[in-house]
Amino acid sequence: MGPIAPKDPVKKRDFFYIMYDKQVFAAETPNKDGRGICYLYQSDGRMINSAKIIGNVQDEELLGLMRTTEGFRKLVYGIAVSMISNEHENANFVFQMYGKTDPYVSGTSIEQTITPDGVEYLIPLTEVNWSDDDKEPGQIRFEFDKPGISSTVYVKFYLNDGYKAPAFEPAKPVDLESDEYKAMIGQSLVAAGNSQRLKALIAKAQSGEEVTLAYIGGSITQGAGATPLNKECYAYKMFSDFNEKYAKNHNAKFIKAGVGGTPSEFGIVRFENDVLNNPAADAEPDLVVIEFAVNDAGDETNGECYEGLVRRCLQLSSKPAVILLFSVFADDYNLQDRLIPIGEHYNLPMVSLKNAVTKQFYQTYDEGRIVSKSQYFYDTYHPTNLGHTIMSDCLMNCVANAASASDASEFVLNKPYFTDEFDCIHSFDRADYTRLINADGDYAIYSIDEGDFTGKDEQLQYAEKNADAFGTPQFPNNWKHISGSKALVIEAKFKLLMVVTLDNASPSVGEADVYVDGKFVKTINPHEVGWTHCNAQIISRNNETANHKVEFRMHEGDEDKAFTILGFGII
Repeated sequence: MGPIAPKDPVKKRDFFYIMYDKQVFAAETPNKDGRGICYLYQSDGRMINSAKIIGNVQDEELLGLMRTTEGFRKLVYGIAVSMISNEHENANFVFQMYGKTDPYVSGTSIEQTITPDGVEYLIPLTEVNWSDDDKEPGQIRFEFDKPGISSTVYVKFYLNDGYKAPAFEPAKPVDLESDEYKAMIGQSLVAAGNSQRLKALIAKAQSGEEVTLAYIGGSITQGAGATPLNKECYAYKMFSDFNEKYAKNHNAKFIKAGVGGTPSEFGIVRFENDVLNNPAADAEPDLVVIEFAVNDAGDETNGECYEGLVRRCLQLSSKPAVILLFSVFADDYNLQDRLIPIGEHYNLPMVSLKNAVTKQFYQTYDEGRIVSKSQYFYDTYHPTNLGHTIMSDCLMNCVANAASASDASEFVLNKPYFTDEFDCIHSFDRADYTRLINADGDYAIYSIDEGDFTGKDEQLQYAEKNADAFGTPQFPNNWKHISGSKALVIEAKFKLLMVVTLDNASPSVGEADVYVDGKFVKTINPHEVGWTHCNAQIISRNNETANHKVEFRMHEGDEDKAFTILGFGII
C-alpha cells in the first residue's frame, strides 16, 4: 500500500494582525461564575486603529469595510487566533458582533477553544452561523475557567480574494538603558515648575516619615492596557520606583483613583471618597498626579473643572506636590494645549507623553525611532506594559529633576486662572446624603423624595482601586427607576448642583427630564456613550447660593424603563 496522498494545501492569503504579542490578563469578573475573562473592545474605531497600528494597514477602503459586519464579512476570509501561556490553561476565544436591537445580545458570537501552546486556529467565516441582526464588530474575549491567568495572544485576519495587506514587520526590542531611550524620556518634561513641594516630598520620604502618593485620572490611570492591571500600570510602577529610590524603609502608601472614560468633571465629584477618604491611606496625599488630558473633551466647562481639581489638591493641608500628566492616544490626540496654560499659571511640573513619543513614532529606526506605536499602544487609547513603563519613567524623570534642582522658593497659590468655583465640591449618594440634611453653611439638603426611583442598580461601572486586582463598583448606593411616573425630588440649598448618572446601552433603559424650580433644564440620554459608564454633568449653576427644587422625571413614553442616578456633587 502506497503513501496516503496529502490534503490539498491551504491557499496562501494576505493577512494583517490586529493583535501581535499582546499581553492579556483574565481578571475575575462579577456575575461570571468565578471565571476569568479579558475583554478587548473593538467598536468605535478601535479595531480599525489596531489594524493601522499593528497591521500597518493604511488603505481607507479596506479599513472602512471593518466598520460594519457586512463589510467585515466581505473583507475577511477567516479569523486566526493563537495563544502562548505558561499556565497550561485552554481558553475560549470569542469574537462578538454587536447587534442592532441589543448590542450585547442579538449579534453573532464566534467561538473557538484554543490551547496555550501557540497553535494557530483558523475560523473561516463561511462556517459561521450569522445573525440577521448583526451591526458591527463589537468585542473580543479570552475566557478562562479561573481568573488570574496571563497569556500572550495573536489575532489576525486572512483576507478574501482581491484584497491586499502590507507585509508584516515586527518591531525591534526597546533598550530601556540606552542613551537614546533616556533622551526620549527627557523630552517629556514640559515644565519643571516650582520644585519646592516635590523636594519636600522627597525629603519627607528620605527621613523615614510615611508619605502617600495618589493618582487620579481616567482609564489609563485605572491601568487599562497593563497586564496585570494592578501591578503593571504606570501609577503602581512609578509608586514602586519612588518607594525604592527615595522612601526610607519603603514607607510610601499608594492611592490609585482612575475610572475609565471619565473626565475631570467626574474626578472632582469623587475626589473626596476616592482620594481623601481612601482606606489605603490614613492621611492626605503628599503627591497627586492628575491625568485627564485624553478624557477632558467630556468636561463641559472646558477646563474649569480641571482647574478646580488642581486647586483642590494644592489647598490641602498636607501641601502636596501636584504633577500634571498628559497621556496620548494612538492618533496623537490629547488636550494638553488646553491644560498646559493652567499648569503654567500655577507653576506646576508637567509631563507629556505626546512630547516624548509621538514625533519618533514617524521616524525610521535609522532616523531615531526608539519605540513603535505597536509597542507603546495596547489599543487605540491605552498603553501596553511597555507604554506604562515609559509613562512611569517620564514621571520619575520629573521627580529626579526636582531632586537635583537648586532650592526653590516657597510655593504660593495664585489667583484663579478661570474660576475658583469648583475648588470644593461635596459628593453625596443614597447612603450618606442624610449627613447634609439641614447642614449649616452654604449648602444643605432639606429633603429627598425618591418617588419611583426606589430600586438599586447593581449593573455598574467597575474600577480597580489602589493595588487591587479586582474591580470596585462605582456608586453602589444609587437610585434606580424601574417603573412609574413619580419624580425624584430634591429640595436643597446650593450654588451649583451636579448629577452623576449611569450610561447604559440596553434598550430597557430610558431617558429622564430634569427640572429646576419648575423649569425644564435638559433631557439626560443614557444611550449617548453606549456602554456602562458614569456620567457627571451640571444641572444647575447660579451666581448666588439659594434654595432650589430639583426634579428628575422619566421622559414621556419611558415611564416603564430604567434610569439610574448614581450620586450628586454640590457646592
